[in-house]
Amino acid sequence: MSLRQTLHALPRDARDTLFLLVVIAWVIAPQVNVLPVWASLLAAGLMLWRGWLAFKGRPLPTRWVLAVPLVIAVAGTLYTHRTILGRDAGVTLIVMLLALKMLELRARRDALVVFFLGFFTMLSNFFFSQSLFTAAAMLVALLGLLTALVNAHMPVGRPPLSQALRTAGTMALLGAPIMAALFMLFPRMAPLWGMPSDTMSGRSGLSGVMKVGNIAELALDDTVAMRVRFDTPDGAAPPQSDLYFRGPVFGTFDGVEWHPVSPRPGDYSQARANTVANLRVQGQPVRYEVTLEPHQRPWLLLLDAAVDKPAVAGMDTFMTQDLQWLTTRALTDVVRYKAESYTQFAHGPSTPNAALRTYTELPTGFNPRTLALAQQLRNDPALNPNPAQDITEALVNAALARLRTGGYVYTLEPGVYGQHTADEFWFDRKEGFCEHISSAFVVLMRALDIPARIVTGYQGGDRNPVDGLWTVRQSDAHAWAEVWLSGRGWVRVDPTGAVSPGRTGAFQRLRAPQGAFATAMGTVISPGLAQNLRSVWEAVNNSWNQWVLNYTQSRQLDLLKSLGFESPSWQDLTMVLGILIIVAALGGMGWSLWERSQHDPWLRLLARARQRLARAGLVVPDTLPPRAMAERVQAQFGAPAAAVADWLLRLERLRYAPQPDTEWSHLRREFNTLPWPPSSKH
Repeated sequence: MSLRQTLHALPRDARDTLFLLVVIAWVIAPQVNVLPVWASLLAAGLMLWRGWLAFKGRPLPTRWVLAVPLVIAVAGTLYTHRTILGRDAGVTLIVMLLALKMLELRARRDALVVFFLGFFTMLSNFFFSQSLFTAAAMLVALLGLLTALVNAHMPVGRPPLSQALRTAGTMALLGAPIMAALFMLFPRMAPLWGMPSDTMSGRSGLSGVMKVGNIAELALDDTVAMRVRFDTPDGAAPPQSDLYFRGPVFGTFDGVEWHPVSPRPGDYSQARANTVANLRVQGQPVRYEVTLEPHQRPWLLLLDAAVDKPAVAGMDTFMTQDLQWLTTRALTDVVRYKAESYTQFAHGPSTPNAALRTYTELPTGFNPRTLALAQQLRNDPALNPNPAQDITEALVNAALARLRTGGYVYTLEPGVYGQHTADEFWFDRKEGFCEHISSAFVVLMRALDIPARIVTGYQGGDRNPVDGLWTVRQSDAHAWAEVWLSGRGWVRVDPTGAVSPGRTGAFQRLRAPQGAFATAMGTVISPGLAQNLRSVWEAVNNSWNQWVLNYTQSRQLDLLKSLGFESPSWQDLTMVLGILIIVAALGGMGWSLWERSQHDPWLRLLARARQRLARAGLVVPDTLPPRAMAERVQAQFGAPAAAVADWLLRLERLRYAPQPDTEWSHLRREFNTLPWPPSSKH
């Protein structure tokens, strides 16, 4: 017996339970990556247990038996999250209660609780992700839950699930216009409650510290970091060499990790208090709009260098002394902002000062060979013909020349570096990713007593041919250096470009070796087709971000302006919404009347005849056929009602005779001219 035949042979209760279990599993599945491992395994075990009981027709466990997994669920939640409150702990408990309630599905009340928990769990998926994929998955979950709910209210028997699915689909379609109108016109206001973000789970992208090797890990991540729309006639981007999107700047080094100059990681109060960056710009600015994906950090990504503050809805922004733009809180949702940047700029002091000494400090006991190399370059007569002359630029160029000609390699897999990372790069391995190269370069600059620091961010990107937006991915993460030159200030120096000119000149990216599955798929799907499909998906996903996730109050008011309101307000928004609700109510009434009019016209005409006879004193049951009604009419009213009796007989023949002797339109017109018996006075 096949699986389909086996399922078809199951009792309705078992079939409906298995279907509901599949729907619940679909609702919970997107949260597996955020739930504790024990919670996912326990929920799966409980639902498999319930499915086995339904399949075998076994009785449900007692409440004392269910108390054991309940205690485990509560204890596990307390142990994992240290609380039963908050987003993560609450979702864990909801999922566990939903799985446990399936083992207590005995009465109508229990079913209602299961449906309530199922809908709430479905909504809780949006606590962690509001992506288009999540929305599509939850739409399927909604149809599944509605189908199960409709099926639970269907009469006794074995109605097919397809019938319940059609009813659920119709309900969803009828409700979709109303929900769309509420989404677009219901006044956007601050939430009355908030769900705290308990963890930094799902964080990807740049970090608040830089350890040699961590940016190389991002090169394996092809997800979108941000999308940029340049304000040019054709949306063309600036020259490739100018596409440096600035992120965290690191000025202190402990031998292992690079840190910002701020007092401690994540503390930007000092930077906000003193934001004078001494920025000088020239030329025409580049105007653009950024859609930034959430990265759980407070920094914005802008092209070097932005003078004016980018406007981010609901947040204040400020610039630090090292030209990094920050917000007042971490970015946990997709944000969009407009900015202006100057590709020709200078910043920082033009003359030496005490603050620059921070950028020449190195930890003791690290990289002795690099320190010796610096001393060798200082004493090179070719670089220092005149001791009184400033040779800073010559030393910088000498280090870059060494990178170009010394056999250094740009690679994703340089191996694990030890304690002396700069020494290993310059003398032993001679290979590395951008952070290996930049870190070794900055250490050498500081050993030469040249102020230097590391800047991280993104460099490059690619244009989506579908929507024309410039797409920057996590794999575009990059690290470069800035050195201080007298009279010029901080100057960008990208040592990676010296090792691999194609990285910053032609956007040549390193890619991780493909696995067996990816290689096999490459033989089935052409690379061009795969790239086109990805471009289409990213364009659709960006439209979702722009028009749904980024639908703010200002865009609501812009919608009213397009409808003719000169200075729209919340009152206008409420008025338009009220008008639509009234129109929808009237439309519903009209639909109801039209649907009523579509009932069987033969039965309606027979009911009118029954009403006329009732007014004359002859009350006949609703189940009495026209022939029997004609007999009673002749028996009570005699010859004067012969025409009425004949009309009833012809009405019956119209319905049931193989070849009726009259037409429907004739009978309907004749109804008003018949000599109906007079109304009874009683």
